Amino acid sequence: MNKLFSKLLVVIAISGMFAACAGKKEERKACCAQKEQITIFHAGSLTVPLKEIITEFNKEYPNVEVITEGAGSRKCARKITDLNQPCDIMASADYTVIDKLLIPDYTDFNIKFASNEMTIVYHEGSRHSEEINAENWHEVLLKDDVAFGRSDPNADPCGYRAVLTSKLAEIYYKQEGLADKLLSKNTEYIRPKETDLLGLLESNAIDYIFLYRSVAEQHGLKYVALPDSINLKSTELSDFYAQATVDITGKEPGEFITKKGEPMVYGVTLLKNAPNKTAAMNFVKFLLNNDKGLAIMRKNGQPDVVPSTSETYSSIPAELKEFAKQ
Repeated sequence: MNKLFSKLLVVIAISGMFAACAGKKEERKACCAQKEQITIFHAGSLTVPLKEIITEFNKEYPNVEVITEGAGSRKCARKITDLNQPCDIMASADYTVIDKLLIPDYTDFNIKFASNEMTIVYHEGSRHSEEINAENWHEVLLKDDVAFGRSDPNADPCGYRAVLTSKLAEIYYKQEGLADKLLSKNTEYIRPKETDLLGLLESNAIDYIFLYRSVAEQHGLKYVALPDSINLKSTELSDFYAQATVDITGKEPGEFITKKGEPMVYGVTLLKNAPNKTAAMNFVKFLLNNDKGLAIMRKNGQPDVVPSTSETYSSIPAELKEFAKQ
């Protein structure tokens, strides 16, 4: 009798363990089911600050998984317009990419949120690095034993900004033909986005890169700070920058957009067909908060421009209007 009772107790105990495990399994399933996910297509130059912003965002919203895909801003837009890839948020290194390629079909609004500037980036092993400066950088880049890289103007704003910087340098230094010389040299080192060039620099395949100051600082690289007249940083020099233009591909095959030089301004938007609009809205609000996302942007070398005027102010959701102005 005692033996039978003992066996019964063992059976009951084992059954209880299975029930408990099953219960925990169901809890895990429920937890996973509650996990939300948002996807951000973003400029390569936002990779470092976004990683930090997401870490802080998840402290407030632990049940939101943020998926990021970095690429040239124009390529990001093409993934939405041409490939119909699902996306919640688009953050561009040039706000006009959103204006020209995504509005009005894929989004209704655009908020300007950060700035940057063009530099010439190098490291200790770069040829002639001991002599390059803000006045002779173009002479160093044109030396026969020097190779430099830049990104693709049709894929990445940093690419067409490198072209604009070269054309402005021709005007600023009063050297006719300078831009053509720079832009026809080392074309084999043009890459889809600016951060693709870092590996070439680190492997000594190239000596210099046309690159944003923020990316140089985030990766601990040396750089030449260019004069404000050519670095596309200063809002006071908008008229001077506008003297330089570059043609890039438009929405349709065979169509081109003429880009004028202008101060660098990043833009962010929430897509109309965002799979998870509520969580995405919370992320954009976190990104644009002066003490949260913008503080991280500034720490990573990208000054904020919030609030800035928006041509789409009337279409900005009420929750985000405080971050822009008419």
